[in-house]
Amino acid sequence: MVWSLVMAFIAVLMVSCGSQDRSRVSEKPPEEVPKKVIIPEKDYALLIVESKSCIYCKQLNKDIETEKSLQEALRDIDLFRILYESYSPVRANFGGKIIETSENELARTLKALSFPHLIFYDREGNIILRIPGYLYPNQLVCVIDYVKTGAYRQEDVNSYLKRNNCA
Repeated sequence: MVWSLVMAFIAVLMVSCGSQDRSRVSEKPPEEVPKKVIIPEKDYALLIVESKSCIYCKQLNKDIETEKSLQEALRDIDLFRILYESYSPVRANFGGKIIETSENELARTLKALSFPHLIFYDREGNIILRIPGYLYPNQLVCVIDYVKTGAYRQEDVNSYLKRNNCA
């Protein structure tokens, strides 16, 4: 008799707890995950596509944090990062079209499959230059100047780097 009362009490408790949980879920609207926005406000932007296991990505981040010349060069350019392994939502403008996708899908769409992958683009979303791989800080400063000065309109990046003793 006592055993059947205990079982009945547990059954009532389970049903009431389960219905409370369901009602809580239905009352709360699903939380929206904030989107990372990588649309430039300045004339030019640098998007760095990284990978978790990439040692050169870590070195590039260290360079950006410690090298004064690199920090100075990046002052007039928007700097964004996405992680290849991330499925977090991102909002971007490439080719003049606003897109909302995941970081992984954006990297794949941009064909950024080696890391770090540097993509320079303008405010309208036009890709100016891609660099698949790590650059030493002095080389990266020259590449940033190549973009910011508009030299990309007159010559290719390799000629610019040689002419400016950055190669």
